[in-house]
Amino acid sequence: MANYVGQSQEQYFMQNGERFFYGLRRTDNGELFMGRVDQLAQDDAVQINKIGDPINNYPNFEQGQEFYEGRDYQHNLVYENLNYEQFKHDDRDMFYYINSEGELCVRVNEDHTYDDGSSSSGI
Repeated sequence: MANYVGQSQEQYFMQNGERFFYGLRRTDNGELFMGRVDQLAQDDAVQINKIGDPINNYPNFEQGQEFYEGRDYQHNLVYENLNYEQFKHDDRDMFYYINSEGELCVRVNEDHTYDDGSSSSGI
């Protein structure tokens, strides 16, 4: 059990919102990867920049910030070390999935069960 002076982590995020981090990236082959972090979960973590030359890092990461400009107009990466080309923070628990038509869909505060019987509450 953790001891706190002042507000607990949960109280802080309940007041300030933006509890969840969502990051989206794609490979050169077009595969999409989504990262989701619950900032109240002790084991969740996210790495914003890959290891490499710091000049290629995204320098302005702040909690609550949204970023959608990870590729330029020619689809080249703007920051080579940035793991997520787009990311946002939100107070809603969103579950992203691909439906049977191949479309990217989202459910808010509810899971999605796939036809094979598997289900997940994460991304």
